[in-house]
Amino acid sequence: MGLAASSVKGQGWYHLILTTYGAWLPGDERGFRTRRHKEHVEGDYKNPPPAGRYTALKRSARAAMKHDVVMLPPPMRPIVGAALRDRLNGLGGLVACLAVGARHVHVLARMPLGRAKEFRAAAKRHAWFAARDAGWKEKLWGKRGKIVPIKDRRHQLNVFRYIVQHAKQGAWVWRIDRS
Repeated sequence: MGLAASSVKGQGWYHLILTTYGAWLPGDERGFRTRRHKEHVEGDYKNPPPAGRYTALKRSARAAMKHDVVMLPPPMRPIVGAALRDRLNGLGGLVACLAVGARHVHVLARMPLGRAKEFRAAAKRHAWFAARDAGWKEKLWGKRGKIVPIKDRRHQLNVFRYIVQHAKQGAWVWRIDRS
């Protein structure tokens, strides 16, 4: 099965990034962005902002949370990952690889053009129900997430390698069979 970036007619490749609830708050010491970049924020995850610069903002964001920060334990990661993969594939997508870590999920998948948000929402919902059936009792997902259209074959391969390498950080990783 070829995974060339050239899409099946009416479909495109996407890099989906899903986060667990509270995983990346305004004021995070790893750097952050405000929604739609309404406010300029110094630093990013490669060059974090100066220590203490956004402490009050993070404290405020944490106080506004209705639930605790969600960290997926290792036994729950394959359950969530398989549910996401199966739902996306069941909707007519094709998942090439995915990684489920404690705080976030990366997915490389082909989906119908213009329907990535709809597919993402259905997959997140399905994964929550699968987690609940396995004993999960808390909130799971943060709002939104990120959907990055894949530009070309080089971009697709870079995203594939990036996702698969999350295994080194303790993520549960699944990749399509090469045969």
